[in-house]
Amino acid sequence: DAKWKTITGQIKKAVEAYEPCVKENCSCHQSVWKQDLAPFRGGISKETMSDVVSRKLGTHYQIIKNKLYREQDCMFPARCSGVEHFILGIIQRLPDMEMVINVRDYPQVPKWMKPIIPVFSFSKTSEYNDIMYPAWTFWEGGPAVWPIYPTGLGRWDLMREDLRRSAEKWPWKKKISKGYFRGSRTSPERDPLILLSRENPQLVDAEYTKNQAWKSEKDTLGKPPAKEIPLVDHCKYK
Repeated sequence: DAKWKTITGQIKKAVEAYEPCVKENCSCHQSVWKQDLAPFRGGISKETMSDVVSRKLGTHYQIIKNKLYREQDCMFPARCSGVEHFILGIIQRLPDMEMVINVRDYPQVPKWMKPIIPVFSFSKTSEYNDIMYPAWTFWEGGPAVWPIYPTGLGRWDLMREDLRRSAEKWPWKKKISKGYFRGSRTSPERDPLILLSRENPQLVDAEYTKNQAWKSEKDTLGKPPAKEIPLVDHCKYK
């Protein structure tokens, strides 16, 4: 109908106008880090840094003479391990510095917070002033899915190859024309999708799995938790 023609038309127009960025010297991300670092163009005082550390909005790191130091506390040790893996890979090229890296799921510096403080986060929206930072999950600290990924997804350098091989087995024309989801009930925002699947299983195959906080079927919206499915098995669905 007219509604979908408008949306598909916008998608087609966007695809036709798309130009890939030149992947040279992190140029794909320059506009992001320039924007995020702009408030600190004049520098960051020792007092400001001490204030940020005291607020416990993330994990405090220091690099001194090419050695990495971290405060003892870390909300998610596996995530900190992923952060440290990448820092250690380039530490010989880094000057002395200190920073606070937020390993929570959500950004920590809302626009209304004054003065703006420097906190690195892996996700944000336009409502936050966090400084975007590469996600730790590309090595370690991704979602733990027992029993198939008990220590987290991690090692995306290996996972990408597994996904590529699986995708090659399922070209678009062979894929099942159905929405597909497996995951835990981390938020009630996912409930409408699960309920839609129960009402119309031909349209969507969506079920809740267990997570570490699961206690009863109430946590999976009144039904037993579904079996966990490896990521490679998602490739058969459109």
